[in-house]
Amino acid sequence: MVRRRRSGARPALSLRDLLAEAIGGLLARPARVALTVLGTVVGVAALVATLGLSKTASNQIVGRFDAVAATDIVISPARRRARTVSSVLPFRAEERVQRLNGVVAAGSLADVDVKGDLASSVPVNDPQGLSRVQLTVKAASPGLWRAVRAHLSTGRFPDAGHSTRADRVAVLGRNAAARLNINRVDQQPAIFLGDRLYLVIGILDRVERQPSLLGSIVMPEGTAVREYGLPAPGLAQIETQVGAVPLIARQAPLALSPSSWQELKVAAPPDPRELKGAIRNDLNALFVLLGGVSLLVGAIGIANVTLVSVLERVGEIGLRRALGAARRHIAAQFLLESTAMGALGGIAGASIGTLVVVAISATRTWTPVLDPRFPLAAPLLGALIGLISGTYPALRAARMEPVDALRSGT
Repeated sequence: MVRRRRSGARPALSLRDLLAEAIGGLLARPARVALTVLGTVVGVAALVATLGLSKTASNQIVGRFDAVAATDIVISPARRRARTVSSVLPFRAEERVQRLNGVVAAGSLADVDVKGDLASSVPVNDPQGLSRVQLTVKAASPGLWRAVRAHLSTGRFPDAGHSTRADRVAVLGRNAAARLNINRVDQQPAIFLGDRLYLVIGILDRVERQPSLLGSIVMPEGTAVREYGLPAPGLAQIETQVGAVPLIARQAPLALSPSSWQELKVAAPPDPRELKGAIRNDLNALFVLLGGVSLLVGAIGIANVTLVSVLERVGEIGLRRALGAARRHIAAQFLLESTAMGALGGIAGASIGTLVVVAISATRTWTPVLDPRFPLAAPLLGALIGLISGTYPALRAARMEPVDALRSGT
């Protein structure tokens, strides 16, 4: 309804009247409005869901990284010359590192040069030689098993006594045991390395670090020194408390070799906080791009329907102008319609996006993580998209002259 405040004043249309006209225009074509809003719903839902899922996924990735990789440090000689190896990493590496605050477990590991000896589960006088295989042989200190998070399928790990006495005992990796046809230790199976007999006391099922152990024969460090003249450990494996990696990475080389710590190479994971930020940024960049494309499609849909509505209501626009409605009133009505469609799409999209995050997290047994600012800002984002999308059609409607509009609309 067009009102005049006093004689000679410009016509004024109250906000209440504008809202009533906008609602009437939307309800006149409910099916078309619903389909138009659907585009914004999909776009906003995709944006909220992808941002929430990226945040949830990055937390899960970093949580798993914290549990295994973020506590893992490997220290080895920077150069591989025999003199350097023997002088940098000591046999008491495990004991020295364990003294550092923040170390959960530590051990040393080395490759053993068996000088071509083949492994066999039968005596070496086997006439066919069919059961002799070449396997990697390693030497481990007692603390290595905990440091690499090793799990046995059967048997036990060697202890410090085995290493001190240089006992001929061995632990087989799962793959090495399969090649030697050994799957249990209750009958005290033995293997041969050349003509040396070793009692198998355990079979590895899995390790979370140093996977090469699964295909190897592992003997105590002291045994390797006496039997094969092992000159020094090849590396020190350290497990730390979460968050202690930077400190231990600086202190461990000094503890292992105070006089030549520069010759040690430290392999430590990056700061979990930096990794978390990098993962989240990468995922967010990808998902925001996908959500933005969906929003663009929704914006184009609103602009198209608003423009079609303007063309269909040319006669109505001409009549309103002839009755005294100003250009701004016409523009405001169509802007309100497009903004309302965008806001409705934003509300529905935020709800659907939040439900998607919760549903997917529940199926994956994840903890859903969603910034509350995203769902709260979604209706405003939808309204902004509707406002921008409806600007051109509204301006086009406002520029129509009453006479031309009436002539075209009849």
